[in-house]
Amino acid sequence: MPDPQAVRSMFSRIAGTYDLLNRGLSMGVDQRWRKAALRTVAGGRPLAGLTLVDVCTGTGDLALLAAREGARTIGVDFTYEMVARAPGKARGKGLQGDTAFVHGDALALPLPTACADGATVAFGIRNTADRGRTLQEMARVVRPGGRVVVLEFTTPRSRLFGALYRGYFTQVLPRLGGAVSGDGDAYEYLPRTVLAWPDPDAFQAEWEALGFEDCAHRTLTGGIACLHSGTVPEGGLPAAAGADARGAGVPA
Repeated sequence: MPDPQAVRSMFSRIAGTYDLLNRGLSMGVDQRWRKAALRTVAGGRPLAGLTLVDVCTGTGDLALLAAREGARTIGVDFTYEMVARAPGKARGKGLQGDTAFVHGDALALPLPTACADGATVAFGIRNTADRGRTLQEMARVVRPGGRVVVLEFTTPRSRLFGALYRGYFTQVLPRLGGAVSGDGDAYEYLPRTVLAWPDPDAFQAEWEALGFEDCAHRTLTGGIACLHSGTVPEGGLPAAAGADARGAGVPA
């Protein structure tokens, strides 16, 4: 698992160019993936009136998309330099009344139990020190019957497309990302951690072992990304170790 302090330092260094590189290096498709994640967490219902927690929110992209659809969103991230940019984006979109952003740890979310209708994380769980505990914490803050959704990169299974993707991901992307951000290490970290990530079937098995119900996944854009989802059972999941040690959170 990644070292938390190294991850925090890395994201603090690239916070200023993070949004630009997200749009450019993914050619904008990352926003379509986020919209698919929101449709999944809502379970076919309108987002208006729902309360959603977005974990590892970064600069707030997914939280702001949800707020634009009428949800009340709470974004949490443990890199202050990232999450501190989110309120300004919310004000620019006229969404400051529908969003709250908190500096906090995914392994001990500074939020009450069962405070939300759903929880999401987009491209962030791979960076946490314990993905199982992150899922448990996400389930803790969601009411029974609510959904937890993870959007994460994966590796295409097609031999030809997979080879093209790995070439772009390991050769082109680190060079472009490093040139724009001035931090080549950060964009070498990305493909390294994605290639080490469990395949979708294995990751879904981890959800099932934790006690989620109705677990499912589907790949997007030829297998570049994957949407995972599960329902919080009545009574919730077994508590994460140390789950009672929660900070108060620092509003960003």
